[in-house]
Amino acid sequence: MRAQPKRHPTLDEVAARAGVSRTVASRAINNGPNVSRSAREAVAQAVRALGYVPNPTARALATSQGGTVLLAVSHDDPNLFADPFFAHIIVGVNAELERTDLVLMLLLADSERGRERLERVLRSRRADGLLLLALHGEQDPLHRLAQSLDLPVVVGGRPLHGEPEHYVDADNRGGARTATEHLIASGRRRIAAITGRLDTQAGVARHGGYQEAMAVAGLDATRTARSDFTEAGGATAMAHLLDRFPDLDAVFAESDNMAAGALRALRAAGRRVPEHVAVVGFDDLPIARTTEPPLTTVHQPVQALGREMARMLVALMTGEQPSSLLLPTHLVVRASAP
Repeated sequence: MRAQPKRHPTLDEVAARAGVSRTVASRAINNGPNVSRSAREAVAQAVRALGYVPNPTARALATSQGGTVLLAVSHDDPNLFADPFFAHIIVGVNAELERTDLVLMLLLADSERGRERLERVLRSRRADGLLLLALHGEQDPLHRLAQSLDLPVVVGGRPLHGEPEHYVDADNRGGARTATEHLIASGRRRIAAITGRLDTQAGVARHGGYQEAMAVAGLDATRTARSDFTEAGGATAMAHLLDRFPDLDAVFAESDNMAAGALRALRAAGRRVPEHVAVVGFDDLPIARTTEPPLTTVHQPVQALGREMARMLVALMTGEQPSSLLLPTHLVVRASAP
């Protein structure tokens, strides 16, 4: 009887035994960069235990290719990446990845077709790590997909429900509370709010901060209009608030884009800012310095958020176990609410 050829152990088996990803195992075997000492030792032990012999062709590929990081956004608007917030996230991610040999890919994945495309990319191992943005909640298909993957994943901003294992977020609630407290301290009492999308954690947290500050001050927090984080949405919401509450004396627009729209609507209605209505935004994007008047806003370190997401992902890819981060925010006072 003819003997069956001996089966050679695979790289996937080495990675599983070492408790690291396939990418980390490959880099460790090929003396590549960005691998922690503990991961190298675990891979070396697995190689010895299994008797793994690297394929020369695979070794050549592993040492010449840097790998790919995929930034996937739960949004189906192709103009999204023109939004200053997301543009600054991308700048931050790319700045950190430039310190490595990793390549960045971008993908919108809020439609069924987009999610299928994302899943194909991930299942085919064309990406070595995944960054997720703009999740709408734990039922978001991207959130469920990420949980099913044997792949390093970092989330930018927590989903509405549940908490991913590795995330980077800004202190949205604390920043919103500070913004509202500033308006109260300046003597404003009829303070309205324009919310962002309330199916996002950022939208809920920012509105929660507004409500907390108003409750502590004993003020009415029902002057509220829902919007969508866009300038057009902010203008529509501001016009709606003026119709319902013509006596309002301040508004906390829970993003700078919405605040820019609110300023436009106030100007169209003949309301002077800040004499008649004070306005505070959130994000401190470049638009906050060019509105008329310049916008008082909550600064969140958007580029730093992108950099920290990428840094955390690289750490995971090299076998480390970094802790999640909550980045601080602070108020920047300008002419719209001195």
